[in-house]
Amino acid sequence: MMTSKPASFWTRYANPTAFQRLSNQIAPLAGGAAIAFIALGLWFGLVASPADYQQGDTVRIMYVHVPAAWMAMACYTSMAIASVAGFVWKHPLADVAAKSTAPIGATFTALALVTGALWGQPTWGTWWVWDARLTSVLVLFFMYLGYMALWSAIDEPTRAARIAAVACLVGFINVPIIKFSVDWWNSLHQPASVIRANGPSIDGSMLRPLLLMAFGYTLAYVWLLFVNMSAELAERRAARLLAGARPTATLVAEPAE
Repeated sequence: MMTSKPASFWTRYANPTAFQRLSNQIAPLAGGAAIAFIALGLWFGLVASPADYQQGDTVRIMYVHVPAAWMAMACYTSMAIASVAGFVWKHPLADVAAKSTAPIGATFTALALVTGALWGQPTWGTWWVWDARLTSVLVLFFMYLGYMALWSAIDEPTRAARIAAVACLVGFINVPIIKFSVDWWNSLHQPASVIRANGPSIDGSMLRPLLLMAFGYTLAYVWLLFVNMSAELAERRAARLLAGARPTATLVAEPAE
């Protein structure tokens, strides 16, 4: 007697209806948890953590800036993974996930750039320098915008997904450049102080709000991703129904004289 093999998570939620049920369950939970963790991280970062002995209270911008920069790279990495899944394995929701991630990643990147400027002015004496990391993060922001522009410029979803996936994967080379730019070139940014082979070099009182904010941002990404994907699937479903409801042209014979 043959028994059917249980469907994996990969295939079970490839069906838009099944995904929608999952989204309805996870999105509210992720959203509530994101708000809670971000609020807690802001309290620890802005109130409970000590001021830096060199930068004073200016260092508190770090608790918003650094996790936003992490998420800017993480979102693009998620887009690249989804692009591979859609381009190679033809997963039906992969392009939806990649497209839905782009505006979230662009927002995190913009937040990193703005807070970096606010932090840089009192620290370096200028709002902007053509530092290797700053420049590569700015390039990342334009890559997000270009990716979204590709989707908007091409009407046919399958063709748009294919071209956008190629562009995303080509642009992924910028992510390791951002990560290792401090090590490869002279930079005003300090080397990694959290994710290091010898463990974090940052004090626990500052590490705690950083990790809380990073976890809160990650949950916010999950929340917004499910919301965006649900909206995209609903829009595509409506477009198919509209296309199917359009009347076809018929030829009516002229009555004989």
